Amino acid sequence: MNPSISIQNVSKSFGKKTILKDIHFDIQEGNIYGFIGPSGAGKTTLVKMIVGMEVPDQGAIYLLGEKMPNLPILQEIGYMAQSDALYNQLTGKENLTFFASLYKLNKGERLRRIEYAAELVNLTSDLNKKVSAYSGGMKRRLSLAIALIQNPKVLILDEPTVGIDPELRESIWNELLRLKNEDGKTIIVTTHVMDEAEKCDYISMIREGSLIATGTPEQLKKQYAADNLNDVFLAAGRM
Repeated sequence: MNPSISIQNVSKSFGKKTILKDIHFDIQEGNIYGFIGPSGAGKTTLVKMIVGMEVPDQGAIYLLGEKMPNLPILQEIGYMAQSDALYNQLTGKENLTFFASLYKLNKGERLRRIEYAAELVNLTSDLNKKVSAYSGGMKRRLSLAIALIQNPKVLILDEPTVGIDPELRESIWNELLRLKNEDGKTIIVTTHVMDEAEKCDYISMIREGSLIATGTPEQLKKQYAADNLNDVFLAAGRM
């Protein structure tokens, strides 16, 4: 079976600073894949290359069989960036309506997707407020709703639960698991929260631009004789 995403010996530098060094692994369809590592490890740069916002200096990335960057394939990608890219002078609903209009959805589909996405992130009662009045957590929730708006085949979420309360975070993860299990979506999540990493099917641990470990949570704990993924990360980083 062809992978949903194939990362082939990718390296990236900005000036003299190397951000990623010879990263290579495949992501199969219908899995939640976690990129784990501290701030500055290179996770966000890797995500941007998968989406097509950055181009590797070496190597190649294929998404749904197409080499990235590839403009038409963006219709199949839902992307939530680490920094919120919202129109602050518009309402939450106007933001959702605008982003929904960028995709091939008829009017009825747009309305259904807006209703679904807003309800998922618990923003239905706040949709008519201007985004400038939203808290940081509300903006993160709206960004997640936008990433889901066109029902994408591949969902790429960069630190999606930062600033979100524990109850809503659990609700979001329950929906991610449902999207994987029932709809067969491929989901990438970057995080440094190890209890979220435990919910992923596969994990790639990145440190200082290098891939230091990859596998299922159970495989990694067994490989490094560790009780938890925190200990795995520390052990893998020493090798």
